[in-house]
Amino acid sequence: MRIALVAPLIAPIREPQIGGVATLLTDLALGIQDAGHIVHLFSASGSYVEGLQIVDTGIHSGTLAETMFRPMAPPSESQSQSRAGLARKAFERVYGMIAGGSFDVVHNHSFDAAAIDLAGSLSCPVVHSLHLPPNPAVSKAVSSAQGAPRAPTVAAVSRSQLRDWRRHNRIDVLLPAGIPTTRIPWSNKPWGGLLFAGRISPEKGVLDAIEIAGVCGMPLTIAGARYDEEYARQVDDAAGRLEGISFAGSLRRTELWRLMAGSSALLFPILWEEPFGLVTAEAQAAGCPVVGYRRGALLDVIEDGVTGMAVKPGDLKGAAGAIAKVLSFDRRRCRLHAEANLDIRPCIEAHLQLYGRLLAGGAAS
Repeated sequence: MRIALVAPLIAPIREPQIGGVATLLTDLALGIQDAGHIVHLFSASGSYVEGLQIVDTGIHSGTLAETMFRPMAPPSESQSQSRAGLARKAFERVYGMIAGGSFDVVHNHSFDAAAIDLAGSLSCPVVHSLHLPPNPAVSKAVSSAQGAPRAPTVAAVSRSQLRDWRRHNRIDVLLPAGIPTTRIPWSNKPWGGLLFAGRISPEKGVLDAIEIAGVCGMPLTIAGARYDEEYARQVDDAAGRLEGISFAGSLRRTELWRLMAGSSALLFPILWEEPFGLVTAEAQAAGCPVVGYRRGALLDVIEDGVTGMAVKPGDLKGAAGAIAKVLSFDRRRCRLHAEANLDIRPCIEAHLQLYGRLLAGGAAS
């Protein structure tokens, strides 16, 4: 099969990655290619993954900075129109390039409604994986696409996200994310404190992570890109008021995995309905238990009470108490849970089976 994967265009696909979707796409593309198929990954200029065919779309991420997803700060109507126009122009270019490539399947992983709208012009089967909680603009685009003569296949990435989206749209298939557990080193004995890993933006709850660390009196390392600069400055101020808060910046995956293996627990105090949470899966593979807010897909990814603990959102004392408990968890159980339930190999196989059914003219599920 010849498969075109469409990435979000807000940042290049290269180490260190800006977020989980870019990370997942890298593993997915390489895994499909290793299975004997031809994969082209369409991404922003500056992308690079060793051994992978990256198609430079000619779109520089800086030109789409205005379209960066900020769920905690909804744009005004004029901003929404401006962002939609920028995204539409970018994806018109991308799909124009794809149309001339004789692909068997196109799989879009972008966040933008325009990426769904414009894919209807393609003559081959199209799959859209949703990597956000339900969003009005994207929901409208999905509804419109599903009413077209060549309706796309729409996929969710977790059971929780599937339930949420099905209140708004028809979701055809579940394609859970996964991680390369065999590549991730793990440790049965941590040598460090707490860890927060993820982009520094409000929905990720970095400020809550700092407060939780302060309540339980443990050092905290913050690893992630400064996605929202105004919020990142608030994080800097909060960190400066406490002892033991350090910043590791945006790390390459191998560096992050080593940090996870040495951390006592990963903090995941999300303030939105996280569609999956790849770092929680990676942490468990590294033997590191997870403490987070009971939102989004957290309970789909951890085994509550065994590999992590979920507490009521905003409950700082409850989170601190959970940390005290997970310090005695069997880290081997974390690793085994990741190997059995979160590995990338079943994810790749599920994608290939879906593509095969679509090419054979069958239903998505």
